[in-house]
Amino acid sequence: MGIFDSVFGKKDDSVREEKQIPWIPLVSVGQLDEIAEKSKTQTQLIFKHSTTCGISRMVLNMFTGSYSLGEEHDIYFLDLHAHRDVSNEVQYKFQVMHQSPQLLIIKNGEVTYHTSHGAIADTDLAQHV
Repeated sequence: MGIFDSVFGKKDDSVREEKQIPWIPLVSVGQLDEIAEKSKTQTQLIFKHSTTCGISRMVLNMFTGSYSLGEEHDIYFLDLHAHRDVSNEVQYKFQVMHQSPQLLIIKNGEVTYHTSHGAIADTDLAQHV
């Protein structure tokens, strides 16, 4: 049965605690000015996600599983397909080329760090916030 456990996953009856990220939905262009203003006193993060991309889903799951920041930072979630206009404005306002998935860290109205794809999960957020 060992080979089947490794291929299909062994049934685990224990309760697994899932991490909850305090996402703030990023749904309007107007929120970007708010994010820039708030970043003057508190670091702001934007996670851009493509709901139709398997890589984006995998990175989101890895990011969620490794997320360890407290609530002293605002973290916005942008669904690229539902809010393409907002994604386009993020690129323009913060002068960062669009990628998906993508993580932006904003301080004092400017992006101080950004990364995309698998590098998101490898990022030591505490070092950048």
